Amino acid sequence: MEDFTLLFFRVTLVTAFLAAAAYMVHFVAQGKQVRTIARVLMILSGVLQSGYIVLGFAIAGHTPLTSQHDAVVFFAWSTSIAYLSFRWRYSVKNFGTPVSLMIFLLLLVASFSHKSFAPLPPALQSVWLPIHGGVSLVAYGFLTLAFCGSLMYLLLERELKSKRFGYFFARFPSLGALDQLNHHCLLAGFAFLTVGIVTGSLWARQAWGTYWQWDPKETWSLITWCVYLVQLHQRLTVGWRGKKAAAMSVLGFIGVLFTLWGVTYLLGGVHSYAR
Repeated sequence: MEDFTLLFFRVTLVTAFLAAAAYMVHFVAQGKQVRTIARVLMILSGVLQSGYIVLGFAIAGHTPLTSQHDAVVFFAWSTSIAYLSFRWRYSVKNFGTPVSLMIFLLLLVASFSHKSFAPLPPALQSVWLPIHGGVSLVAYGFLTLAFCGSLMYLLLERELKSKRFGYFFARFPSLGALDQLNHHCLLAGFAFLTVGIVTGSLWARQAWGTYWQWDPKETWSLITWCVYLVQLHQRLTVGWRGKKAAAMSVLGFIGVLFTLWGVTYLLGGVHSYAR
C-alpha cells in the first residue's frame, strides 16, 4: 500500500506541475486553447489532491494533518479548493498562473517530507483535530490567494508608476479588480483563521486545562491574525486600499509561512510533532 500511495502522490505532483506549466504558457502566449487545458489540469489536480487525502484517511484512520507532509498537502489542497470555488464565482484575468505555481511549490515541498500515514499519538486523538487543523489550513488557502493577488497588484502598480505600460499591463486585471480580489480573499481567510484559533483554544482547554499557553505556534498564529486584523481595521476606518493593503497581505503571508515552518523547525513547542 505504501508503494501505491507514493505513486498516487507522484501522479498528483506531476499533474500540479503540468497545470502550472500550462498556465505559464498561457500567460506568455495568451492562447485560449492552452488556457482551457490549464483549467482542466487545475481541476484534475484538485481532484487528485482530494483523492490523496481520502486515501490517507482510509489508511491512517484519521484526517491526515499531523505530519509536515500531511499538513503541506492539505495546505495545497485548501489553496486549490479556495481557487476553484473563487473561480466559479469570479473571473480574474491570469489569476490561475501564480496560484497554480504556489500549489505546485507546496506539493514539491511536501515531496521532501516523510510520506507514510501513521496512527495518531494519544495527545492528538480528539475530534478537535480535523476541526482546528483543517479550518486553519483552509484559512491558509484563502490567504494564499490574497498573497498572489497582492503580488500581482504590486507588480502592476510598479509598472504603471514607471509609465511603461508593458508586460504586466497587458496581462493583469486592473488595480481596482486586484484590490477587491485581495480584500475578498482576505475576509474569507481571516474568518477561517479566527475559527481556527478559537477551536485551538477550546482544544487546549480540553487537553491541558487552559485556553492559552503562549506556545510558539500559538503566539505566531496570534501575531499573524493581528497583522490581518490591522489591515481589515485600517481598510474599514481610514480607507487603506491599494499598495498599503497589498503590502500588508504580503507581510501577513510571511507570518503564515513562519507559523507553518519557522516555528516548527526553529522554535519547537507542543506543536513540534508536525515535522
